[in-house]
Amino acid sequence: MSVFAAAGRIGATLVAMAGTRLELAAVEFQEDARRLLGHLAWTLLAVFLAAGAFMLAALFVIAIFWDTYRLQAVGGMAVLFGALAGIIVMKVRASMNAEAPLLSATLAELRNDVDYVRHGLAQHHAEATDEQA
Repeated sequence: MSVFAAAGRIGATLVAMAGTRLELAAVEFQEDARRLLGHLAWTLLAVFLAAGAFMLAALFVIAIFWDTYRLQAVGGMAVLFGALAGIIVMKVRASMNAEAPLLSATLAELRNDVDYVRHGLAQHHAEATDEQA
């Protein structure tokens, strides 16, 4: 009877641990989704404003050189915009690679739980063999 009670307590503990970890995963996922949406909204606004500013700057430079070097001005602005776009893409990739993976805290807690259960079972097995000997 005590074996069934112990198994029931272990089962209840494991279910409670799994429930807690699922709640943690849900909270972490929700936080990541909100953070991502916030970044997306600000990024879209920045892109819109930057596009307007760049187009006006390009038109200003082309208008200045319209009579003398209009093709060079257009080509220079295109090269400048292309270089800036490349730099921005590299920065965004580096930023995304530097962030922690999705649900990293949940995965870390699950690893801790697995280690705890393994050590607890090993310790229980060692105690059981000591009692039998």
